[in-house]
Amino acid sequence: MEKQDLTKRKYFKTIHGILEKSKFCKDMTIAYDSRLRERRYGVAEGKPLSELRAMAKAEGKECPVFTPPGGETLDQVKMRGKDFFDFLCQLILKEAGQKEPLSPEVPGNCLESSLAEIFPLGNNCSPESHVAYGHAGLAASVLVVSHGAYMRSLFGYFLTDLKGSLPATLNRSELAAVSPNTGISLFIIDFEEGGEPEVHCVCMNLRDHLNGGN
Repeated sequence: MEKQDLTKRKYFKTIHGILEKSKFCKDMTIAYDSRLRERRYGVAEGKPLSELRAMAKAEGKECPVFTPPGGETLDQVKMRGKDFFDFLCQLILKEAGQKEPLSPEVPGNCLESSLAEIFPLGNNCSPESHVAYGHAGLAASVLVVSHGAYMRSLFGYFLTDLKGSLPATLNRSELAAVSPNTGISLFIIDFEEGGEPEVHCVCMNLRDHLNGGN
């Protein structure tokens, strides 16, 4: 089986695992987008992390910024993420013009309501996080499932290129960390046609649900 097929199966396994526990979002439409795939590692693809680290060390580079022969550069991964994000914003603008805005009083339309109930927020979330779940004027709730290195690059674009805000409980050094499997990050995006998006990070790489919330 091709690695791409295995990756796609992992996407859907994770998504279905989330939705089957949801009281509000069981009937959501699931779409696969190849722009969300993990960074390509060329000759190091599928090999142990120790081999990638050894290759980086031999080149005198840190592992996170090292590009193996045939692999994607960090800039290429970031541009792929930007392309997906721009597409998503335009899709939301288009669909928002065809229907009424979601009401924070209607939990059946709010993905965040489900996440808040299933995964209580932890220490790396802002005190205003629970308010953000019911963000007024919300046009869409979007669940995006991807991979660690890809998401780190996308979050870097949000917070560096778009100058997004961080909660006081999260510092920029934590951006170097890769999300644990099934880690949760939440962003509120404000944007209008023709304007640059404003990004507000509510929480990043939340893992409390992996240890029972303790």
